[in-house]
Amino acid sequence: MHTVSAGGVDIPALGFGTWQISGPDCVRAVSEAIDVGYRHIDTAAMYGNEAEVGQAIRDNVTPRDQVFLTTKVWRDQLGRDALPRSVETSLAKMKLDHVDLVLVHWPDPATPLAETMAALNAVKARGLTRAIGVANFPSALFREAQALSEATLATDQVEYHPFLGVDKILGAARDTGSSVTAWSPLARGKIVGDPVLEGIAKAHGKDVGQIALRWLVQQPGVIAIPKTATLARMRSNLDIFDFELSAEEMDAIFALASPQGRLISPEWAPTWDV
Repeated sequence: MHTVSAGGVDIPALGFGTWQISGPDCVRAVSEAIDVGYRHIDTAAMYGNEAEVGQAIRDNVTPRDQVFLTTKVWRDQLGRDALPRSVETSLAKMKLDHVDLVLVHWPDPATPLAETMAALNAVKARGLTRAIGVANFPSALFREAQALSEATLATDQVEYHPFLGVDKILGAARDTGSSVTAWSPLARGKIVGDPVLEGIAKAHGKDVGQIALRWLVQQPGVIAIPKTATLARMRSNLDIFDFELSAEEMDAIFALASPQGRLISPEWAPTWDV
């Protein structure tokens, strides 16, 4: 599978998201995802499914070192002592000695960013994670976080799909040798029925989900983590590496973005890039 190199690690460009998948369904879904070829699994302390994700990874025949595992620290645990405790708790739930990437899930102005980045670097220095990064950081805050971090941040995980442009975040990531990971890459199903995407899909004999994912991973330094609990959709989402979009098709999809394209912006969200 195509990988993105950033922050000292090689990250599979297409990952498997686990948000809102819980209990036995989560164990099954993660196990099936690994079986069909996913080598990048994304979870978070807030998802409440780290134990199930860990079980699926431990029980699978695929060696642990072949599965890239990401987890995230929630925004109320970003202090000097709280952040390492959160990572230790996540590892205890997963019954693993390390993950491959730890992210700050959302920024929190109540905790000094310098304190958070120092704690995040300390977790990496202890070997609890191979790489560190952030999520939901606008471009200026991402640049500040990188300036405060001894280690190169591997990624900024943000909402990104054909209807939402993140040019400034992409620029900041590329300037610092980082990457961008797209959550909600299929725009929560809103891509279905879009005439531009449907037309490109028809031309390639693919579905619109495959076109949206291909558009993302075909961009330099971009990773996508679609979520599904359905085996057929897992396979479909993974089947995007046997074709390429033309420059004209890429540009046509870029043109779909609008300022109204954002789907998720909770009350604690930072001020987004325009």
